Amino acid sequence: MKVRSILLLALVAIVFQSMAQVQSDKYYVQFTDKDNSPYSLNNPEEFLTQRAIDRRINQGISYDMRDLPVNPQYLDGVAATGAQILYPTKWMNGTTIKAIDASVIDAVEALPYVSSVTLVTFVSSNNSGNYTEKSFFANETFSKVKDEKGLKNVSNIESFDFGDAYNQINLINGIPLHDAGYRGEGMVIAVLDAGFSQVDTDLLFDSLRNDGRILGTKDFVYPGGNVYQKHYHGRMVLSTMAANIPGLMIGTAPKASYWLLRSENPEQEYVAEEYNWVSAAEFADSVGVDVINSSLGYTVFDDPSQNHTYADMNGNTTVVSRGADIAAAKGILVVNSAGNSGDEAWFYVGAPADGDSVFTIGASDNLGNYVYFSSKGPTSDGRIKPSVTATGSGTTVSDGYDGITHGNGTSFSSPIIAGMSACLWQAMPEMSNMEIQDALMQSASQNNNPDSLMGWGIPNYEKAWWLLTSIDSNEGKTGNLADIYPNPFSDYVYLKFSDRYSGSVNIIVYNIMGEVVLSQSISAPSYKLSFNAFADKMPSGFYVIQLSADEKVQTVKLVKR
Repeated sequence: MKVRSILLLALVAIVFQSMAQVQSDKYYVQFTDKDNSPYSLNNPEEFLTQRAIDRRINQGISYDMRDLPVNPQYLDGVAATGAQILYPTKWMNGTTIKAIDASVIDAVEALPYVSSVTLVTFVSSNNSGNYTEKSFFANETFSKVKDEKGLKNVSNIESFDFGDAYNQINLINGIPLHDAGYRGEGMVIAVLDAGFSQVDTDLLFDSLRNDGRILGTKDFVYPGGNVYQKHYHGRMVLSTMAANIPGLMIGTAPKASYWLLRSENPEQEYVAEEYNWVSAAEFADSVGVDVINSSLGYTVFDDPSQNHTYADMNGNTTVVSRGADIAAAKGILVVNSAGNSGDEAWFYVGAPADGDSVFTIGASDNLGNYVYFSSKGPTSDGRIKPSVTATGSGTTVSDGYDGITHGNGTSFSSPIIAGMSACLWQAMPEMSNMEIQDALMQSASQNNNPDSLMGWGIPNYEKAWWLLTSIDSNEGKTGNLADIYPNPFSDYVYLKFSDRYSGSVNIIVYNIMGEVVLSQSISAPSYKLSFNAFADKMPSGFYVIQLSADEKVQTVKLVKR
């Protein structure tokens, strides 16, 4: 009797273990089509917010079948088998599910509109909050800040005292944009990460919360979960953009608005997270974000059969890279860390950093030197990566306790660029995402000789601003006659002339009809050109200013607020 009881208990244990295994499995279901959809491309407001629609209009982007949601009848059919629908992906035309038992998978596979069902993860059945370090985060290190300022020392400090974050914004010459009033106002950034612990309490994000600029949160790992739990990584990433404590730390986009999206499971590493990423990016697109920052990357997994190879790093193979390129095709500036594997056997950028249209960010120190851990290019199809490089060694980040620490990793160089790029785009709203990206690469320190370590080098945001406004800059010949800022302007612009010109300069300003609004001669080297006297002739809109001296001509597009 005792032996039989033991055998019975063992059998029960095996059965329950088997059931638990199936119950915890997560699958991706691929649909065959979007036939008979209740949605129409003629009515995009049914599945996109007005802000998402405006982004497409502003950049001349047409709607396509990828914009249509997954057919809800197909989702209903999958749910009817007993599967739990997690997150559909309209771009890939499928959905992730959890199954109750093995027979459910058979039933899903038998549906006429299902082409395949793929196991993508073994989801942990406990939601305890314990986690192991992810491979992408493993090389990131932190050091305590010496002589930490603390909040008690920041009273009566001017609003542009960047504190310990000064070096990382100064390296990319972003301060002139902040000085001109471009700090991210009106721009929306989605942060895809593993969790945002303490963002709801840390005083570095106080103005973000008080101003209502956390537009929302969504958990794509644990549906309905709290993104302010689970992991510190997203908080540190967010701080490089959104922190706003003068004298202690100011991020690169302290006035932008943010969506905090968890796509990364801090407890495991499976290809399911790539599907999570795509679903999160689709959501970000639908709510109208301008910029995505993703300090994430995928190469190898807990299940070796899912591992990527270097050959896969061609921008078109992995799920997450295809999703990132689609997001860029929808007009979003997709900014992604290169990776932290520069000194390992796999030293190449991961996915989605290999994406064709992804703005891939490597790491430097605060002097602009390459740091050893920053993942390298090229991609397997021969494209140069990273795109540009920013501070990823000794980066100032939030410590989660109202103070700061220093972190090492491309996870932190990426959001520095994402935030500052939002400010540049704020200054030049008529530009497309790819025009912003191209101008930054052309402004960078290695733009004439990009390489596989730092890409095009350290971007210069003030120079990129000039490049975006210049119609005929004479760059590469004799250089510009003058730097012209702010642009867009309200009442005046400054003309800061090159040292090469000290004589008289002729100025003509034309409106969009080609009519002369202003014509005069001035003396270099600097001048404040006021338009107050011409206000009745200068409504908001586009203008062209032409400077000429010594047979040199510079033509710049101006935007009046």
